[in-house]
Amino acid sequence: MSTVAESSETTKTDKVTFMQRWHMLERWQQWAALIVVALALYLLPVLNPPVISTDGGGSDFSIACFDMARMALIAVGLNIVIGYAGLLDLGYVAFFAVGNYVAAMLTSPDSPYLKIPYLWTLPVAVIVTMIFGVLLGVPTLRLRGDYLAIVTLGFGEIVRLLATIIPAMRGQEGFSKVGAPPGTASDGTPLFTNSNGLPWYWLTLTVLLLVMILVGNLERSRVGRSWIAIREDEDAAETMGVPTFKYKVWAFALGAGLGGLSGALFAGQIGFVNNAKFDVVTSMLFVAAVILGGSGNKVGAAIGGAIVAYLPVRFTGIAEYKYLIFGIALILLMLFRSEGLMPARMHLLTYAKRAYQKATGKEIVAPESEDNPFAGDSKTLNLATEKEADEK
Repeated sequence: MSTVAESSETTKTDKVTFMQRWHMLERWQQWAALIVVALALYLLPVLNPPVISTDGGGSDFSIACFDMARMALIAVGLNIVIGYAGLLDLGYVAFFAVGNYVAAMLTSPDSPYLKIPYLWTLPVAVIVTMIFGVLLGVPTLRLRGDYLAIVTLGFGEIVRLLATIIPAMRGQEGFSKVGAPPGTASDGTPLFTNSNGLPWYWLTLTVLLLVMILVGNLERSRVGRSWIAIREDEDAAETMGVPTFKYKVWAFALGAGLGGLSGALFAGQIGFVNNAKFDVVTSMLFVAAVILGGSGNKVGAAIGGAIVAYLPVRFTGIAEYKYLIFGIALILLMLFRSEGLMPARMHLLTYAKRAYQKATGKEIVAPESEDNPFAGDSKTLNLATEKEADEK
């Protein structure tokens, strides 16, 4: 009997060994490992691994990689709203649509408005969609739960309908020849074209990595901790002095900005924008990406977005059933792994723990508990231990 118990305990320990070792690494060691991973991602479409390549299914693998990076960026933006602040936004496609139209209306020859270089449309799209996020958030974020979800869902439909009925937005006719970044290949042809996904993938991946670094820093800041407090219990957070309404508006604005950024990148790559790509089903797909990867975990959300974009392209025979498949996958996920593929971990006070250790010369050890997989590990810290450390 004791042998079985020891074997079970060993298995449990083995499951968390990687995470324990990762948190025990110095900061520069973690960055070194992440740089290797980033280089592998940049080389992915160049290497074109046969196991995951989409070339056999009739889809260019570099364009598939761009779609994965774009969807990962969308999921990271939506994760700020749903995963960090706990606000159920079912109309996120509206911000994606605004970013598309900003890029199209400022670069397409079909638009009568002022023309600017395509790269300038990226920050403009972020600013415009952040304004839309604030305009939506200020009157609606006093709502919660299902009521907020219904309002955001209606906002997404309003944007799609406006794109249909306003003549300047050209409805189904849309905008063609949307601009692209400058640059030419060795033979003099444009570098950024609709059929060449490689430069678009590298551009989007660079933006994604920079965004994840910024979001990671934001997560560990006062703002990130306030979002987590609001997500866990908004009333308790407000009682403790957190200005919940302000931080919810910030979450909506920042999430909207990233949605607009991804929309501008998508418009440039595909070269055509109309009102057909911004329906409710697309918005549900964005939510599915966040839930699948792990709500509250930026890396998990990015992986979820990449998976949602990759599977229909890789398995073209089942692409028309993708919404049914994702629905079944989410049901199974809720039953067997409700927190997603990469659940969020409560590690926002890692730097506070290190500062405490340097100031006192004492190590903080997580208390022994069957429910705590890091029990006895001096390099990890749960919320109860953090509270005890603050009291000391």
